[in-house]
Amino acid sequence: MIGIVISRPLELKIFDKEIRDKLKSAYLKGQSRKIDTLQKTYNQKYAMELGKNNDLKKEKDSLEKDINRSRYQMNQEVFGDKSNQTSGIKGYGTYAKQKEAILQEKENRLKTVTEDLGQMDNYLGARKDFEGLNNTRLFNSHELDSLSNIAGFSDRNWALGQLSYNDDGTRNLDIYLAISFIGWLFILFECLPGFVKLMSPKGPYDVALSKVSEANIYHAEREKERNMKVTDEVYDHNLEEDIARQKKIISAQSEYDFERHSYD
Repeated sequence: MIGIVISRPLELKIFDKEIRDKLKSAYLKGQSRKIDTLQKTYNQKYAMELGKNNDLKKEKDSLEKDINRSRYQMNQEVFGDKSNQTSGIKGYGTYAKQKEAILQEKENRLKTVTEDLGQMDNYLGARKDFEGLNNTRLFNSHELDSLSNIAGFSDRNWALGQLSYNDDGTRNLDIYLAISFIGWLFILFECLPGFVKLMSPKGPYDVALSKVSEANIYHAEREKERNMKVTDEVYDHNLEEDIARQKKIISAQSEYDFERHSYD
């Protein structure tokens, strides 16, 4: 246990650069997942408004294309260009006025759709601010450096454990063996004195220690016997005294009752 406790800080120091890189990657992935979660929640919560917004955008794009086409056809009508959509009569006549009216109607509708779209965009933008989506962004390099610098032991210890694995989940054998070697080396240093002691023959100190242990055990056994003997003798004496005391009480009570008894 001591070897593990000692080796861990050393491992953290040796692999400091790799740990910082792993922490940065973890923080970046965590922030990305947070943004994805916020975006998913936002899309689900405002699905109706987003659907309407998309419909307005599609209608706006369609109207703009249609207006350009209608304006081109009106110009053809005014200049007398013959086609399957124009009469070929030059001048601002009945057909040109009809096409102008249609064009004006489409432009009015485009104006309405654009205003509605602007209002919807403003509403959805305000909702993004409220849900925290606009304020949540990926960490930049400076922020990642700061986060990795203030990371606590728990985060750094987790990152050290993750260094033994590649991004695809496979074992990174080089780092795994390096970390394991350092840990087992300190465990060996911790256990080595015990191994040496077990493999060494008994010396004077071992014999003396054994004699002291035997003497202590013998003394404890004799103390136990003495305490048991004292307990037995005291118990017997207390028992005899209690019996005698009870006899005297019973005799005295009987004499008292006899004297007070009336034979009338």
